[in-house]
Amino acid sequence: MSKSLTLVLGGARAGKSSYAQHLAAGGGRVLFVATAEAGDEEMRARIEAHRLARPGEWDTLEEPIDLAGALSPVLDRYDTILLDCLTLWVSNLLLKDQGVGTTRKVVLVEVQRLLDTYRSGSASWIVVSNEVGMGVVPSTKLGRIYADELGRVNQIVASEADSVYLIVAGLPVPIEKPTT
Repeated sequence: MSKSLTLVLGGARAGKSSYAQHLAAGGGRVLFVATAEAGDEEMRARIEAHRLARPGEWDTLEEPIDLAGALSPVLDRYDTILLDCLTLWVSNLLLKDQGVGTTRKVVLVEVQRLLDTYRSGSASWIVVSNEVGMGVVPSTKLGRIYADELGRVNQIVASEADSVYLIVAGLPVPIEKPTT
């Protein structure tokens, strides 16, 4: 099996994680990388539901901020890495870096570090993210910055991905890259 990068996009509750898990099934040794943090009871329940939906033989790495740093030492142990999700990771980066003037630079550096980590290993990666470009423009400055940054991150990852899927009502729609 050759190494590949797959991006799975979609709206909230569209079925992104389920489809990503379907893609990872049978992918050999799988590492599930979780970026969510349980800040309240409702989020704890969501995290637990996701945890229960995963196969028991998969390993889990919980890392909300330094994905490249956390993944680098374990890359060679896995055939497939499922990262769920960029959405919360970008949010975590923004909330950590409250200096809004440096936010774009920090996010761009971190996504490049993450892609460098992918390139340096032999595992296939499946990356989940929300598609924010189809919703309303957020009413707050931080919300607009978040939508802009996540949109940029999605574009960067999609440009390097071997395949991209948009999940709509639980159904995967393959996105074709334009031929130039």
